[in-house]
Amino acid sequence: MITEPTNIRLETKAKAKAWQIFEALGMKPAQAFNLFIRQVNLQGGIPFEIKIPNAETIAAMEELANGGGERSKNTKEMFEKLGI
Repeated sequence: MITEPTNIRLETKAKAKAWQIFEALGMKPAQAFNLFIRQVNLQGGIPFEIKIPNAETIAAMEELANGGGERSKNTKEMFEKLGI
């Protein structure tokens, strides 16, 4: 396999979180990116669904960003509120 160096700019916080996940999975970042690129090639596009959020989702995201929304202490309480 022939490789070549590649430089990309990444969002700092997103990169740090991703690096932690790669480490937990026992992967080096280069392995994860190679896996992603291989999947792009196999799928003929991005290997996961990408959607533009609808108005309701955008409103909910903005509400949460502004400190609103309903919060639960734990998953049990959240499921009870949802009736699940």
